[in-house]
Order: sequence, then structure tokens, then C-alpha cells
Amino acid sequence: MENKTIQGKTIKEWEEQYPLMSKIISTEEVFWTNPKYGKFADAIENISLSEDDVKDAEDRLNRFAPYIAKVFPETEKTDGIIESPIVPIPTMQKDMEKAYNQEIAGQLLLKCDSHLAISGSIKARGGIYEVLKHAEGLAIANNMLTTDDDYSIIDSDRFKEFFSKYSIAVGSTGNLGLSIGIMSAQLGFKVSVHMSADAKQWKKDLLRSRGASVIEYESDYSIAVEEGRKQAEADPNMHFIDDENSTDLFLGYAVAASRLKKQLEEMNVVVDEDHPLFVYLPCGVGGGPGGVAFGLKLVFKDHVHCFFAEPTHSPCMVIGLMTELHDLVSVQDFGIDNITDADGLAVGRASGFVGKTLENLMSGSYTVNDEEMYKLLSMLSDSENIQLEPSALAGMHGPMQFFRDEAGQKYIENNNLQNKIENVSHLVWGTGGSMVPTDEMKSYYDKGKEILASE
Repeated sequence: MENKTIQGKTIKEWEEQYPLMSKIISTEEVFWTNPKYGKFADAIENISLSEDDVKDAEDRLNRFAPYIAKVFPETEKTDGIIESPIVPIPTMQKDMEKAYNQEIAGQLLLKCDSHLAISGSIKARGGIYEVLKHAEGLAIANNMLTTDDDYSIIDSDRFKEFFSKYSIAVGSTGNLGLSIGIMSAQLGFKVSVHMSADAKQWKKDLLRSRGASVIEYESDYSIAVEEGRKQAEADPNMHFIDDENSTDLFLGYAVAASRLKKQLEEMNVVVDEDHPLFVYLPCGVGGGPGGVAFGLKLVFKDHVHCFFAEPTHSPCMVIGLMTELHDLVSVQDFGIDNITDADGLAVGRASGFVGKTLENLMSGSYTVNDEEMYKLLSMLSDSENIQLEPSALAGMHGPMQFFRDEAGQKYIENNNLQNKIENVSHLVWGTGGSMVPTDEMKSYYDKGKEILASE
């Protein structure tokens, strides 16, 4: 590795230019704050997507709500809107402070996308949205639907037969495949999910049981995406959902923000200049957390501070943002193996589209090792009786790392937060877990308890 060059520089030169790089390469935990982070008003000028685009996505989801409520009875109580609760987790906050000997100023909240209806993860936002948008476009183009119709008419043999002439493909480590497979099959599309080696067996089994075709690869996520893209290029009736570059996925995720604002208001959680909101988002390729972060910045502007969370063995976004090379570099280029139990985050190359869109809006990015995710998983189950899958706990490590790391202290100073830090609401985005089979969840829990007991 010593003499190997990456984008024209040796590893030694990269390490000299970026002091955190040697720790990242050694798969040690790091907390990186973004030197390009700036005022929202300046950053938004260079971004082609706008509030109108997010509003358009929200309106489309509202049009589909009667259909969703009809075919997925679990969404009846929310009138077909797929949304998750926010819960305060004060016992977890105390347990973390004790376990890590680190005070966390402010209050700790959990956004339970782990319990979203239909597919039990954050991917029930963007993934389902893009499938619905594609279905709507086809139906309108073929004079089967207008935007004034009651969309519950889509639940019919006529529409299923129509959609069965078309196919959808996606590459996934698991959760995106679930949301797209379940939604596409429900509408009547033929659907192929290209899955990487790290995808969990139960996710593949569930998809097959819903009628999706699952294609497995020995390689990692990037190959699964590439193969899915190739399959779609060969078939004019196939729509490829591109997790690396899709603006539709991104906008589907961004809709979360306006809903979150209402939820926080209902909880009397204030977000303003004196009461900042810190959000910790587990990050794989970047579409889900990137879309959410973009939406949050549109809604809360400079009062929200967003951080990506990645496994130490798959730090593609922190490397992409830090070097400003985005998708031109992968973790494997730097000799990092991209092997992690946090399957949803096992991505070696970040989305260039997301990285470039958010390079002035993200406050930073940090990494967490698998053992910590398991420990936090068990602690959350014991303290709050909430079960998440390992990758969803990457966000939980953020508040503790922020206060423990020197970079976090500097961030407080640089952003004049010294007198506001006691008023911070820390929102951990719980990205998945409710669909994990009971025995699998128990093995995660037991592993976390074992690690805790050995310390």
C-alpha cells in the first residue's frame, strides 16, 4: 500500500494532508467536523433542488395515501401516511453517560424510522416514494389516472395487469430492497432486487415470499448496484432505482422534515437560535440520511446541525467529504475492507450526488465500531425496551462522541453555541429494526450483553 497512489497521491501524502486519515485507515473511531460547513442561505444558492421539489413529493405521497391505507391496513390509523414517532429516551441518556463516563448536555430523542409501516426502516420513505412516482407517471401517461382521482382505484386487477408489463430493479444491502420489493410487488410490477454479500438472509427470504426476484452477489454493494443498472439498460420497460444518484429517492426522504417539525411542536420541543437541534444519521451510500438532512436544513436552516454516522470499516462518506473527491474514492482504495455487521451501512463508495449537494450543509461525520453498536443495541433494549438493528445504533453514538472529542468542543466554539449547549435536542435517527426476526434480534442483544460483560 505504501507506494500505491490514489487520485495521484500516496497514502503517506493523504495522511499528511488530512491528519484524521491515518486513524480512518486504521479503522479507529473518528469525529470529523466539516470545514466547508456554512450558512444555509449561502449553501442553498448552489443547489439545484428546492423547497418546491420537496413539496411536490409531499403532495404526491398525499395523493397516494388513500391507496396506501387500503392495501396496507397497518397505515389506516395514519390515513395512509407512512410516518414514525419521536420518543424521548432519558433512561438511555443516563445509561450512556454512566457507561461512557461522559455527560451529554441537552435532551436525547429517538426518531423511530425503525418502526415505519410496510418495510420497517427509513427506506419506507424514499424507496416507496420512488416506486409510487414511477407508477403514477406510467398510469397518467397511459390515461388510466389523473391527479384529481381518488388513488384507491389503483387497487384493482386492471391496474395490476397494467403494471405487470413493467419491471423495477434495484441494488441493495437489504432495507432499500425490502421497501422497493414490497411496494413494487403490491402494485403489480415485476421486481428484481440485486443484493450484496452482506445482505441478511431473512431480508432475502422475505422479499422472495412477496414475489420479488432476488439476485445474490459475492461482492459488495457497488457491484449489486452496477449489475442492477446493467439489467435495466437492457430492458426499455424496466425502471432502475439508483440508490447512488436518484433525486426521487432523495426527495422522498426529504419529506420527513416538515412532518418532523410538526411532531416536535406537538411535543413542545423548541428549535430556534437558542435551542439548536443536533441530528445523527446512520449513513451508507448517503441517499436516505442525505435526503433527510437536506429537508431538515430547508425547514430549520442554521438551527439544525446534521452529522452522518458510519461504521469504522465503511467510512465512505467521511472520506468523500473530507477529501472533497466524493465518489472518486472508495474505502477499498485506502485498504479498508468494508466489512461490518451494520449491513445497511456496508458501502465502500459514497454517492457523489449526495456528497456534492450537501458539502456545505453537513456539520460533520463520525465513525463507530461494530462492538459499540451492539453494546448500544442491548442498552437501548434494557433502558427503553426499544429494539433496533445494529446499523441503526450508529446514530446513538453521536452525542457522546460529540462531547468527548476535541473536534466537537471546537465546533461549539466556532458556531457560538457555548451558551446554548444545555438547550440542545439530540435527535438520533433510528433507521431500522422492527422487521428483524425475533431470534435474530435476540442474538444481536446477547452479543451486546456479552461485550458489555467483558468490559
